[in-house]
Order: sequence, then C-alpha cells, then structure tokens
Amino acid sequence: MPRILIEHATTYGYSRPVGLMQHRLLLRPHDSHDLRLTTATLSIDPAPATTRWAHDVFGNSICMLDWPAGLRCTQLSIISRLDLLHYPSGAGLPRATLDPAAETFPFHYAADEAPDVARLAERQVSDPERAVDAWARRFLHNGTGNTLGILEAMTGTIKANFRYIARDAEGTQAPTETLRRGAGTCRDFALLMMEAVRSLGLGARFVTGYLYDEAHQGMTGGGATHAWCSVYLPGAGWVEYDPTNGLLAGRNLVRVGVTRTPEQAVPVAGGFIGDVSDMAGLMVDVRVTVADEAAPRAQSAAA
Repeated sequence: MPRILIEHATTYGYSRPVGLMQHRLLLRPHDSHDLRLTTATLSIDPAPATTRWAHDVFGNSICMLDWPAGLRCTQLSIISRLDLLHYPSGAGLPRATLDPAAETFPFHYAADEAPDVARLAERQVSDPERAVDAWARRFLHNGTGNTLGILEAMTGTIKANFRYIARDAEGTQAPTETLRRGAGTCRDFALLMMEAVRSLGLGARFVTGYLYDEAHQGMTGGGATHAWCSVYLPGAGWVEYDPTNGLLAGRNLVRVGVTRTPEQAVPVAGGFIGDVSDMAGLMVDVRVTVADEAAPRAQSAAA
C-alpha cells in the first residue's frame, strides 16, 4: 500500500502575448477500491475565469478551463499535484477470480456483457495485410490456449523483443509500424497489444497514468505520463497489462484515465489565439515520489 506523490507540470511559452482558448485536462484519477485519492490540487497561472468539472463518455474526471476573452499572456503554467494510496491487485488476482469458462481461449462474453464490450473489441486501426492478426496468433496453439498465459506471453514478448524509443512528436504510431520497426514508445506498445487482443475478439482499453518504481528496478516511463492497456476478462474484470515493462494486474501503475483510443487520452489539451509562430516552447515535467521509501526519490522528465 504505497503512498504516491505526483506533481505534473505543463508550461507553455509564447514569443508574444496570446489569448487562451479552452483547455481540457485529464489529470485526476478516480477514487476506487485500488486507489484512494487523499488530495488533488491544480495551480494555474494565469488563473482561469471559470473551472468546470465533468465526466466524459468513459467516466473519466475531466476539468475544463476558460479564460477571459481579453486576456493576453506569454506563458501558461498548469500544475497538478496528487497525494494518493495505491492498492495494486497483484499478479495472482486475475488467476484467482477469472471465470472458469474464460480460462481457455477462445471463449464468449456473456450475453449481458457482450453489447457493452463490443465497441472496445472492435479493431480501431487499419491493418490491410493483417500483420497484427498474424502476430497475435503466434501466441495460440492450433487456435487455442490458456487465456491468461496468452496475455502474459504477449506482454512479455513486447517487453523483451521491442526497443523503447522516446519520441517528442505527438500522436501514436500504427501497430503495423511498431511491428515493422520493432520499436516504439509506451503509447505505441499499448496500442499494439490492444489491437492484437482485439483481433482475438477481446475487449481492450487504452490506459493513461503514471508509473512508480518503488524497488528502483529501472522501469521505463517512470518519469513521465505513462501508457498501458487493460483487457476485459469475465470474473476478473478489467485487468491491466503494461507491455513496456512487462507488468501485470496494475502493479506499479496509477491509472488516471481509460479510453477507446490513445487520441482520447491527452492529459492537457487546448489552444491559443495568435499565429502558429507565436508558440515558443512546451515543457512537461512529471515527478513521482514513493513516500513510503526510506529515502524518497523523485523521478522527473522534460519534453
């Protein structure tokens, strides 16, 4: 039950005063059985005229910021601070709670769940050569296999065989490109696994949040927002898999938001009123501290 302190700072710089359009923030996690949110604060400069909270179509907590029409600034700073307790499920939970009917793949979702999972089980990215399908079926034996074993093998294979390469450019590369290059970011690896399990008929979601490294094991992505995926398994529910680090069942992962596609999970999104050339820079700094450690260590990254 580690106590996690997170500071996520986003700073925009402009070469001359600009106006600010509405900004949308996905920075506050749900308080749930596996995560207890003690405090969550936002520091914003210049201060917005209105701050409005809402739940999006996935149930994520979204903050909408609006500034006065006449405001002009050369810098915008948005700092989110979280203090929370994390109760990770542990690798044994899915195995203990999985519906016996789902232990062997293929299986079918129950009639009362299938309509709700259906959209999340659909392929979202074009794969004309069916390369992702072929890759996913490497984990089956004559079209079948142990369900958890398939997912664990897929997670471990991405961790072992693909190179992590940080990329400053926005967006997520297509899974076919990740397969071709054998490399990508955490968002790329999450999307590859999502599309692979969807090709097998399973429901999958994109997860955005933070990674903490309480054992100092050199995990990838611990100093920035992180991305992984979750797969719906009858009985066990939404089980989280981090193919970047080979983590199972949400261990070391603080979930902030879940979506159908990576494009729907941007932590800070918004625009400004001015010329494109007025954008002078963007700095993102994330610090994740495990407060229960004898010597708390801050992990940081700038992009």
